[in-house]
Amino acid sequence: MSALKARPTFNYRNQIALALILLFAAITRFANLGRPNELVFDEVYYVDGARDFLAYGVESQSGEAEFVVHPPLGKWLIAIGIQIFGDNPFGWRFSAALFGLASVALIYLITQSLFKSNFLSLAATALISLDGLHLVMSRTALLDIFLSFFILLTFYLVIKEEYWQAGIAIGLALATKWSALYLLIALILFLLIYKRTYIKTSVQFIVLPVSIYLITWSGWFISDIGWKRDSASNSLLSLFNYHREILNFHTNLKTNHPYEASPWNWLILGRPTSFFYATPKQCGQESCSQEVLALGTPTLWWLGFFSIFITLGYFIYRRELNAGLILLFLFANYLPWIAFPERTTFYFYSIAFEPYLILALIYVMSKALENQELRGVRKKYALVTIGLIGLTFAYFLPLYVGSVLPYQDWYGRMWFPSWI
Repeated sequence: MSALKARPTFNYRNQIALALILLFAAITRFANLGRPNELVFDEVYYVDGARDFLAYGVESQSGEAEFVVHPPLGKWLIAIGIQIFGDNPFGWRFSAALFGLASVALIYLITQSLFKSNFLSLAATALISLDGLHLVMSRTALLDIFLSFFILLTFYLVIKEEYWQAGIAIGLALATKWSALYLLIALILFLLIYKRTYIKTSVQFIVLPVSIYLITWSGWFISDIGWKRDSASNSLLSLFNYHREILNFHTNLKTNHPYEASPWNWLILGRPTSFFYATPKQCGQESCSQEVLALGTPTLWWLGFFSIFITLGYFIYRRELNAGLILLFLFANYLPWIAFPERTTFYFYSIAFEPYLILALIYVMSKALENQELRGVRKKYALVTIGLIGLTFAYFLPLYVGSVLPYQDWYGRMWFPSWI
């Protein structure tokens, strides 16, 4: 995989363009981060857990053991923001915004390593900063933006052949949400076939991630009030008992929810998730709406959807490692959800594979630019495409950041009945 290694190449204009994109991403993620001024959607669980970590070192209900179904790391990260900025909406969401911004910067480095192109690297950075789902998840105190970042970091380290560090990164992803396990299994199988270093790969991607995962449970081990803490004579067996309950919860989660969405329609934005909706009074109009809607920028996602098939076709025809790795990370974070059609799932889970949807689109652009005679014209088409995505993003921006809109303006953005 050494052919993928490349140091990012900078020039003055490139630095300015990158700085402007990152500035835009920072402003959209941090400006009015405290709006809405209340807990939205599942923030009620994760902010509560973060408060418990600060108070007890473990998730607890008034000092008593509490059953929770996700590992600790993401809630510890939320707790850092609360510790620094206080127990307020900005503090709740600060870490999510920071990790979201870091993801924008990271995809620049990834694209440089994959394609060795300043143009494509800036294009990828611009596209992720213009995606509505990524923006909403960066402004909400849920676990998924942390999961997405650690998986993206794993991808970067794998293409750089930094496998020990990649093992740590995937361990951190697993310590955020169990869904990273699917990718971990896929990575192990890929590297066992590709590298054929069986013992070393097993240590790097089994022993190391599991060790990192267990370290993140330190608060539970140290505390005497954690759930199932004393269910066995050995603390590891107690943790096993706890994890058995968590597994049972996840495999039997079939609660009806108004915003549940089948994984089959995630890629076409069939049912976005509404995190918050209100009808504020005294808004200057007869009727107003305020919403935070986890919705990918439609033009970006629909183009990305078609790009997946083109990338797959190129991989089958050319067996290019770039395409293979993009598809591996995309499918490993997406396809397993299809295997559980009865489970309650939500569209915003797709943030875990959203970067690879963008990278598939960038891959298609790279193929279009291979023809040197048409490169200039096709680069203009690529810029027009990014501009169109930017206009779509701007149109939906009020729904991403919870701005108050006249009801008719809000309703005009509900392009399909399933979005309401």
